[in-house]
Amino acid sequence: MQPYRTPNQVTVAVIQMHMSSDLSDNINRAVAYVRQAAQQGAQVILLPELFENLYFCQVEEETYFGLAHPLDAHPFIPQFQDLARELGVVLPVSYFEKSGQAHYNSLVCIDADGTLLGNYRKTHIPDGPGYEEKYYFNGGDTGFKVWQTRFGRVGVGICWDQWYPESARIMMLQGADFLMYPTAIGSEPEGVLSPNSYQMWQRAMQGHAVSNSTYIAAANRTGIETVGGLEQTYYGHSFMADYRGELIGELGETQEGPLLHTFDLAEARKFRAGMGFFRDRRPELYGPLLTLDGKTRVER
Repeated sequence: MQPYRTPNQVTVAVIQMHMSSDLSDNINRAVAYVRQAAQQGAQVILLPELFENLYFCQVEEETYFGLAHPLDAHPFIPQFQDLARELGVVLPVSYFEKSGQAHYNSLVCIDADGTLLGNYRKTHIPDGPGYEEKYYFNGGDTGFKVWQTRFGRVGVGICWDQWYPESARIMMLQGADFLMYPTAIGSEPEGVLSPNSYQMWQRAMQGHAVSNSTYIAAANRTGIETVGGLEQTYYGHSFMADYRGELIGELGETQEGPLLHTFDLAEARKFRAGMGFFRDRRPELYGPLLTLDGKTRVER
């Protein structure tokens, strides 16, 4: 087997789109945007979180468990395998997974030849007004994933994962060349947070970019969705940041379609080595990170 060699450059796209309650409508538009991104030169293309439907987690309603499917009998993942193979692109695809009696917010990474490289189950599950995910999803049990694709080693977290520096650091330690986050985030109920927290959302990931000297890409949905009588506005602002944390591309609140940028992975590698963040780490002192209260020493 040939040793892995990180490519010097890769062109990445994030897709921003609105969702409806019609699976066919969502899939057809997603496919069209992937084709558009590929025609513009994208090699790795990220769609938003749970793009197959409205963000049903606004409410707790048992009917929505019917949207989940097992990976080995999924209604649309094979279509994206065929699309990846046809276009020669890498597609990390978010979906609602059923496995036995468990349910997960999951993502499969499809390589440019259509191969399923593996499955990631969302680690951090939010639970709050407008984001009632613990009702639907078990906590992920796969650990964090990095996949060696035709166009680089891709690390992908899902939405709430994007707020945790531990997630980003682990994927980088596992050899990721860049990080991607599909998401569904928008307005917060009055009194919870600012009605529009997109700048805070972006800054969290820009911090990961700085601390890991890596490129970051995030794909969000847009539009107003009403589920169970509740209304939520998804604020778009899908974006990319470079290895210094600078914004290098951003869509507006209501824009739809692909956002592309070519990542200079060779420059990022050089910059990362020079900054010394990974050289100067002291993992033997990080035991409190393995606890909830920071007080219990974890013995190995």
